[in-house]
Amino acid sequence: MRDFRFPVQPPSSADAAGQDLAEADPSRNALPILVLGGSGFVGGHVVTALLGRGHPVIVGSRRPARAARRLPTEARHCERRRARFETLLDPRAWRPLLTGVALVVNCVGILRQRGHETYDRVHHLAPGALAHACAAAGIPLLHISALGLDAPARSRFLRSKRDGEAAVRASGVRGGIVRPSLLDATEGGYGARWLRRVAAWPLLPLPADANGRIAALDVADLGEAIARLAERAHAGLDAYELGGEQARPLREHVAALRRGLGRPPARVIPVPGWLARLGAHACDLLHVTPFSFAHWELLRRDNRPVHNRLPELLGRAPRVVGAAPAEPDGSAPPSPPVPAAIATPPG
Repeated sequence: MRDFRFPVQPPSSADAAGQDLAEADPSRNALPILVLGGSGFVGGHVVTALLGRGHPVIVGSRRPARAARRLPTEARHCERRRARFETLLDPRAWRPLLTGVALVVNCVGILRQRGHETYDRVHHLAPGALAHACAAAGIPLLHISALGLDAPARSRFLRSKRDGEAAVRASGVRGGIVRPSLLDATEGGYGARWLRRVAAWPLLPLPADANGRIAALDVADLGEAIARLAERAHAGLDAYELGGEQARPLREHVAALRRGLGRPPARVIPVPGWLARLGAHACDLLHVTPFSFAHWELLRRDNRPVHNRLPELLGRAPRVVGAAPAEPDGSAPPSPPVPAAIATPPG
């Protein structure tokens, strides 16, 4: 495994842009990576992957004491720092959290607003301030965003995510913007658990207009990809769209999850688009189920990478989410071959 080092100043030439981090600044070799939201669904997998690759980690969390109970066993020794995004709206407020840090991974996001935790503060203003603080300190930033932000959106959730990306780009920080598709996991994750629970129902009420294709990926693959991305030199601010290799509409995705659970096909009840939209607004208002107006918007159009960089980062084919359709003879389909270009991990 390559040493983990980051240059303090941005490269000034094409040659410097391709320079290995191990040659850039040896003084940063032992500095930890700050994972904001490190006790959450995505952040916890990022922390686990970074520790597994030998990197020291600092966990940023709203409630550091509570975070200790939610972290995996191997991460409970990590230093924890308090990070309340709704209050960190000025680059100067971020300086104490960035002390002695080599790189920052921002995994913080909210599904719904609560009090001062608004979409604009958590997804836009705080990440923008963080990016400016990182740029001033010469610290690279990996900002976890989402797919599906390029199309017009009415959801405040999606608009705030898009504004957050724009603010990070405007800061001049080095690093990367990571845009994952829908995430799946056998354990953990409010949305992933709920969707797998729904997949087990004998009757499946699904939006009739949810025709967009989803390239769901395993959250453990996302954690590993981000850990590997943290080891790369960052001359600018690249975007990384990540997804699984199967792209299918919600109906087929839920059917695949159901096959993975060993259940026979279920009866699907198409819910008219207008009624699904009303249901999404009701879920947002009542804070019940992870289904939201933003999800309703995303499900109506493709939510898959234009250029999937997940195999490139993993050095292998991504894990299969759910189960693929059976072959005509009833046998399981063969595993997809690993492309030659990624069969052997780089370096």
